[in-house]
Amino acid sequence: MTSPPDPRERDHLAEAARRAAEREKEGRSNPEPSLGARLGQIGILGWTIVVPTLLATLLGRWLDRSFSTGIFFSAPCIMLGAAFGFWSAWKWMHRS
Repeated sequence: MTSPPDPRERDHLAEAARRAAEREKEGRSNPEPSLGARLGQIGILGWTIVVPTLLATLLGRWLDRSFSTGIFFSAPCIMLGAAFGFWSAWKWMHRS
């Protein structure tokens, strides 16, 4: 002999179904970016870091050749360029 279903159990089932329907509706209105869009974001982040580092390296090498100082300017310029690139990437990620 089976007992009638508990009304509280039915409420949990109805609540779960309602939440699932809301999640599906939200997923349709705000779809995940495609794989191509994600790869594009990764590429932009990479170039955001690489370009300032390379430009700062070129500046440091030019200063070193101008003043005949070995790598006195190159090393700090590389670090400053990379720091600026990472900062720019961080700002871009938090803006998107």
